[in-house]
Amino acid sequence: MTAQIRAAQGTGAQLTGWAHTPFGRLAAAGVEELAAEVASAALADAGIDASAIDLVSVGVYGAGLGRQSFHAALVGAGTPELAAVPAVRAENACATGSAALFTALDAVESGRARAALVIGAEKMTSTPGDEVGAALLGASHLPTEEHHGSFAAIFGELARRYAARYGDQRLALARIAAKNHANAVHNPYAHVRRDLGVEFCSTASERNPMVADPLLRTDCSMVSDGAAAVVVAGPDIARSARRAVRWLGRAQANDAMAIDARADVLEFDGARRAFHGALAEAGIELADLDLLETHDCFTQAELLQYEAFGLAAPGKGGTLLEDGHTGRDGVLPVNVSGGLKAKGHPIGATGVSQHVLAAMQLVGEAGDMQLGRAGRAAVFNMGGVAVANYASVLEAVR
Repeated sequence: MTAQIRAAQGTGAQLTGWAHTPFGRLAAAGVEELAAEVASAALADAGIDASAIDLVSVGVYGAGLGRQSFHAALVGAGTPELAAVPAVRAENACATGSAALFTALDAVESGRARAALVIGAEKMTSTPGDEVGAALLGASHLPTEEHHGSFAAIFGELARRYAARYGDQRLALARIAAKNHANAVHNPYAHVRRDLGVEFCSTASERNPMVADPLLRTDCSMVSDGAAAVVVAGPDIARSARRAVRWLGRAQANDAMAIDARADVLEFDGARRAFHGALAEAGIELADLDLLETHDCFTQAELLQYEAFGLAAPGKGGTLLEDGHTGRDGVLPVNVSGGLKAKGHPIGATGVSQHVLAAMQLVGEAGDMQLGRAGRAAVFNMGGVAVANYASVLEAVR
């Protein structure tokens, strides 16, 4: 399958340590400071020092969100003990964090690195709003999609097409937003920790204006600062860790960048192939999952992912909200962290953050977010409109 990249099996790469800043409008001057904060904390959490790290893999979108570039070397500037460690930067739009993580996994699983440090970070709130909008729109296919004017408007177009085919989804989208905001109340890292309720999320108002018809502000993830880091270790280092989480399966799949070049833009075929590729490699089915952290950059994205992953038939994703299937106490809790919607979406940090929060659930360290049952977790992170798609299936080793 040349269009899909899968992990080698039985190589034993494990998450042994992690760190996470709050997401929001942070005082940190830039990516250097954010990366330094999580780098040292993740190493300490894993119980190793910088001399054990053979690779630093950095995920920063950048793309006009600041003047500083060369983000791989920037880690060593902020954390001098890492300055001589080989470092590389990955970028894959909103899947940048997972791209950095999969790069590290490839190095550890191949035996070329005993342990790697993965850092995802972004400083967004100090950039003027119009520049942030232009940077995000750059993750679309500009020759055919720039006329929409914003990335939100592209998802607004998907929401209109979905409604034209399956009926109005205003209530379903509001229920997704309300679910994720209610979950974020329990997440100390979340940008917004307020339970907004379905009525507020379903109604246009001065406090919840229309952003891109039919998407309201509550349908859109936030512009945030933040960073997250993980240590990925091979068996010889992981066996001495105080706890560890392993990959049962992972997959990457791509789709056409221009949405109108696809057979059916509402199908999210690349997302489907990545998610089910990870499940197949893990040797499990949907029913074997206990939680899912997925990429709700917009509520419409979460709705379409339900259907791409097989949780619901096409056009029936909204029924999952009606019966609480994806709620905290449902059959498959989705975005117990609050998701990108309420936790925040500092682009390069997102994919790493999703894996950290899933790992915390699996080892029973999620605090007030903790679910009663968390044996296996799936993570899905996408770049663009489901163009670059990454999926992981994780479980605790101990």
